[in-house]
Formats: sequence, structure tokens, C-alpha cells
Amino acid sequence: MTPHHSIRLADAPLGKHVRISRLRSRPDVSIRLREMGFCEDAIVRCVMKSHGNIICEILNTRVAMNSRLAGDILVSPFE
Repeated sequence: MTPHHSIRLADAPLGKHVRISRLRSRPDVSIRLREMGFCEDAIVRCVMKSHGNIICEILNTRVAMNSRLAGDILVSPFE
């Protein structure tokens, strides 16, 4: 991942901290994600990926989601 290059959260490397740059989901889903802490500029770390699911850590909480939803969250490197 190069600086200023966004990738999908579903493609983020395991164990690396990344910064959320944009949500591309439906408005109602984006609202719910933001309520859970998945807002622009938040720092998130991918903990595990398995069978199309992903577990992320955000705000000291682990959250599971499917890779389709994680694909709607764009992230960039955390520096």
C-alpha cells in the first residue's frame, strides 16, 4: 500500500493499522458503521480473515463483518 492510495478494508494486510478514508455503502449502512466507530479518519486493524469474513479491531473492540461490507470501507496506510 502506497501513501494516499486507498484499498478496501477487506484487502488490508493482517495486523497492520490503517485509517478509514471513505465509506461507500448505502446511506443507512454508513450511518450504522459510523455509530459503531467506523468513521472517516478512524484507525482500524484487521485481526483475522476467514471464509469471507473479517474481524477488525476498532476503539479497543473487535467487530466481525463479511467481506462484502468490508469492501465498502476504503482505507489508507496509517502513519
